[in-house]
Amino acid sequence: MTDFDPATFASVGPKEFSKLVKTTPDKKIAEIMAGEHRGKILDEVFNRMPTIFRREKAGATNAVLHWNITGGPGGGTDTYEVVIADGTCVVNPTPQHDPKLSLTLGPVEFLKIVSGNGNPAMMFMTGKLKAKGDLGLAANIPNLFDIPKA
Repeated sequence: MTDFDPATFASVGPKEFSKLVKTTPDKKIAEIMAGEHRGKILDEVFNRMPTIFRREKAGATNAVLHWNITGGPGGGTDTYEVVIADGTCVVNPTPQHDPKLSLTLGPVEFLKIVSGNGNPAMMFMTGKLKAKGDLGLAANIPNLFDIPKA
């Protein structure tokens, strides 16, 4: 696969996904993520989170995270909930609990972070990533997941 094709996204492995995000221009990613395939792509990314969760690194972490991805069709925002508790990671496509941490970012930045192609600390410092709540938890997120590198 050499092109970011939403129709075949489910068959893309983590390393290939990382490479796709790295080699696809931001403008193309933004265009795809503002279109009809956005939900399918976000669902696939979030459905994979429990499989790349590092329970051995979680320790006693019990937290609810809300990921708010802006830039949807008509200017909408999609919110997904990630619950880390007792060494497990569960994803809810709609929020069900009050978050310990809420992250808000655009779709390009989101895909860069989850593919290992973006620096969350730099995004936070430049205002591309907004964090509300436990900033220590925010800094620890990369340790909790086996994020691929291209």
